[in-house]
Amino acid sequence: MNRRLAAERRGRRAERIAAWWLRLHGYRILGQRVRNPRGEIDIVARRGRVVAFVEVKARASEKELETAIDAYRFRRVVAAAEVAIPQYCGERFDARFDIILLAPGRWPRHLTNVWHAGQ
Repeated sequence: MNRRLAAERRGRRAERIAAWWLRLHGYRILGQRVRNPRGEIDIVARRGRVVAFVEVKARASEKELETAIDAYRFRRVVAAAEVAIPQYCGERFDARFDIILLAPGRWPRHLTNVWHAGQ
């Protein structure tokens, strides 16, 4: 199996784990791998009046997670979410940007509300 295909499989598995983690914590999954002209959102989930646009990152070790996402990468997720906000939030829900970090042998780490407008 080539490296790209292996990475794709790992990414899909990480997204499935993250979606289940969110469900177990009271979120309803509204979409996965949501694509639009500005990019892709790994998971869109809602709990109460908040819709979370979630980026999922999995790495081989917890140490590698420290550099898994930076401002440039996350800005791409925010750009994609900006296009999707009207569809998923409308006027009834507040939008939030989250990250879920996964490493073998560790519980998922859910970082909430990690991005604020104007960053």
